[in-house]
Amino acid sequence: MILDLFAGPGGWSRALSVLGVRDVGLEWDQWACKTRMLAGQLTVRTDVAMYPVWPFLGRTYGLIASPPCQAWSMAGKRLGLLDQPLVHQAVADLAQGRDTRERLLASCQDERSLLAAEPMRYLHSLNTVDEPEWVLMEEVPDVLPLWKQYAAILRRWGFSVWTGILNAADYGVPQTRRRAILLASRVRTAEPPAPTHAQAAEPESLFGPGRAQWVSMATALGWGATDRPVPTVCAGGGPGGGPEPFPSGSRKTLTDARDRGTWTPRATWGPSSPQREVAGRPAPSSTRGDHPVEEPVAAGTHRWSWSLRSNNQANATIRSLAEPAGTLFFGHRANECVWVPEPSEARRADGGQLVVPESIRITAREAGLLQTFPADYPWAGNKGQQFSQIGNAVPPLLAAHLLAPHLQLPLNPDNFTLAA
Repeated sequence: MILDLFAGPGGWSRALSVLGVRDVGLEWDQWACKTRMLAGQLTVRTDVAMYPVWPFLGRTYGLIASPPCQAWSMAGKRLGLLDQPLVHQAVADLAQGRDTRERLLASCQDERSLLAAEPMRYLHSLNTVDEPEWVLMEEVPDVLPLWKQYAAILRRWGFSVWTGILNAADYGVPQTRRRAILLASRVRTAEPPAPTHAQAAEPESLFGPGRAQWVSMATALGWGATDRPVPTVCAGGGPGGGPEPFPSGSRKTLTDARDRGTWTPRATWGPSSPQREVAGRPAPSSTRGDHPVEEPVAAGTHRWSWSLRSNNQANATIRSLAEPAGTLFFGHRANECVWVPEPSEARRADGGQLVVPESIRITAREAGLLQTFPADYPWAGNKGQQFSQIGNAVPPLLAAHLLAPHLQLPLNPDNFTLAA
């Protein structure tokens, strides 16, 4: 089997399914487990730190691990950085078969930090029966020194190992998500897959194949880079899914804007997923119940450029639709991603007042697409639970590039065509 520790909502599992393989995922979060179940993925709901290794001895072909990154990520308090010496000690002890986790955990600033040492507990036990054949691990860039410690241990056990930072955009993911990667193999030289994309397209030459330009958000979302789609706020939503609700406080914001004359409401009949208006032309209408949906629109034939703002912080990454997104991360209100409208000209040609749409929160479907999950991926839970799963997941397309060489399977990126 392929064992997937901290399996989340199925980023690695989705990649494996496209490649025609299945894994067994260990995961604690109930909503991630529900998502995996709806996606047809084999899952054991358990605490990875408590689950025994013996059921996998003699049966494990590959091991995947993406420990929770909240304690290390720039999106959180980063208390995991203070705990690094303790995590390194836990890894060193577990590699020798000494379980000092309870004592070390008592000294940790963030109880999640020590989860990054859990893969070594599994690896030490599996190594007694010369398993697994290969190992893949992924985390935020700050964890790279820990991966280097793992690498030194694995080399002593006969593995070829590579560690480094990879940018998901270099592999066709519409997001410049940088992650620390560990690749290890007992049977082949471990090395990163050749990048397929670059910030600027590179033609084929005598020195190797060319690379396509980074995939833009517009391409991934199926909006068309020149169509200037307008994100739409849909009423409704709630626990368990449904259309994206108004962002917090936006009802009052939109009301105030309407009173100021800077926002124009228009009744449309919205489908189950948000409508987009393209270059002043409304998207095809359809019926959803008996309630019209108000959406912000530009007056006349005015065009709008839209960018994605990664969070509400002062240094937030802002990318236009013609670029990949910045790293998507969620988990608290400061990390809500929003579409930001930018007028393509200073004022209307007739000298009238410019009607500016409000910023609109990204939908779970859009965020999933930018992570290279399919449009119909069955995210479970309320909106906050869905966004948390999406932000923590490994992009399936990046995972597939990492997995294919170890599985000796061809990868067809066309199988990850996303837009509906």
